[in-house]
Amino acid sequence: MSDILIKNVLVLGQKANVLIQGKRFSSLAAPADTPAQEVIDGEGMALMPPFYNTHTHAAMSLLRGYADDMPLHKWLTEYIWPFEEKLTAADIREGSRLAVREMIKSGTVFFNDMYFDVEETIDVVREYGMRAAIGVTFMETHSKSQQQDKLNLLKHWSDPTGGRITLTVAPHSIYTVGRDMLQLCSRTARDLGYKLHIHVSETRKEVDDCLRDHGTTPVRYLDELGVLGPEVVAAHAVHIDAEEADILAKRGVTVSHCPCSNWKLASGTFPYKQVREAGCRITLGTDGVSSNNNLDMREEMKFAALIAKGASGDPQTLPASDAMEIATRNGAEAFGIDAGLIAEGKLADAILIRLDDVCMHPLHHLVSNWVYAANSSIVDTVICDGRILMKNREFVKA
Repeated sequence: MSDILIKNVLVLGQKANVLIQGKRFSSLAAPADTPAQEVIDGEGMALMPPFYNTHTHAAMSLLRGYADDMPLHKWLTEYIWPFEEKLTAADIREGSRLAVREMIKSGTVFFNDMYFDVEETIDVVREYGMRAAIGVTFMETHSKSQQQDKLNLLKHWSDPTGGRITLTVAPHSIYTVGRDMLQLCSRTARDLGYKLHIHVSETRKEVDDCLRDHGTTPVRYLDELGVLGPEVVAAHAVHIDAEEADILAKRGVTVSHCPCSNWKLASGTFPYKQVREAGCRITLGTDGVSSNNNLDMREEMKFAALIAKGASGDPQTLPASDAMEIATRNGAEAFGIDAGLIAEGKLADAILIRLDDVCMHPLHHLVSNWVYAANSSIVDTVICDGRILMKNREFVKA
C-alpha cells in the first residue's frame, strides 16, 4: 500500500499537507517535501469525512423508478417482491456494481446491506475497495435448507479483504420473520459476534398489525423476545413513542434514519428530537434505490436536517454539524470502524470536495455549505482504508 501526501488542502479550517501511511492518517501537518508514492494536489479542495450508509439494499438499484408513488405495502407486495423473484445471481451482481459505483461517486465508503446472493455483492465490494456489512437475510418464505445454508455461511465465512467486509444477521422484519426465527437470529448474532440488522416500525400498518397479532408494538415485542441489544441496527424506527425510544437507548440499539425513503413512501416522520433526547445513537441510511431513488448520502444529510426542523418547529434542531456527524462518524462508530473523522491515527477514510464550484460560494461556513448548498458532483477524490478509490472523478482500480 502506497503512502499518500495530500498537499495544500483545507483540513479542519486551515490549509495543510496531510500524510497517509499505510491505512491511517499519519500527520495533518506534514512538511511539503515529505516523500510519498502518491502525491495529490489539494489546492482548492477540502478534506472531509466520507459517508457511512447504515441501511440500504444495494442490488435494488435495478429497480430505480420501477414502481414509484404508491403506498409501501402495495409497492412491496405487488411490485417489488414479484420483481425480485425473477432476479438471478448475475442480476444481483450488476445491481450491486451499479450501487457501489454510485456510492463511491457520491462520497460513501461503507454501506450496511440487506439482500440475497450475498457472495455477488461481496465480490463487487472487494473489487472496488469499499467497506461493507453484508446482511444474510432471513425470511419465513425461505426453505429450511436455505435457512440452514445461511446459518452455515455465517458460521464459516471469512473476510477476503482482511478487514473491510463483515457479515450481519439480517432478519427482514417482524412481519416476515416469526418469533422463533427472530430469537434464532439474535442468538446467532451474539454467539458469532455479528451485528443484527432489521427493519423496525417503518409504517403505521406494521405497528397496527403488531398490536393485532402480538398485543404490543414492534419495539416492545422485540424487547420481550430478548432481541434488542447493542449489536442491533434498527432501520427506520419512524412509529415509536417516547418509552420505545428509551428502550432502544437502554439496550444500546443503533437507529438508522432514512429520511428520503420515509418521506417518498409517506411512511411517516422520524421523531428525531425524541430519539436524540433518549440517548440513542442515530445514523443515516439511504434505504434502497427503489424507494429513494438514489444512494446520495449528502442529499440524505440535508433532508434529515430539514425534516427534523420542520417537524419540531425549531430551526436549531439537527444543525448542519450534527447532520454531518450522523452521516459520518456515528455510522463508522456503530460498526466498529476506527474512522469517520479526520484525525491523526484514525483509519484513512476521506473525501476531497471541490471548493471552486458555484454551490460552495461564498464560503462563510464549510460544513453548512456541504450540508445545505452542495451536491455530490463536487466529490473529486475518495479514499478508503488508505487506498484511492476515485481520483478526479475517475475510478481507480487496485
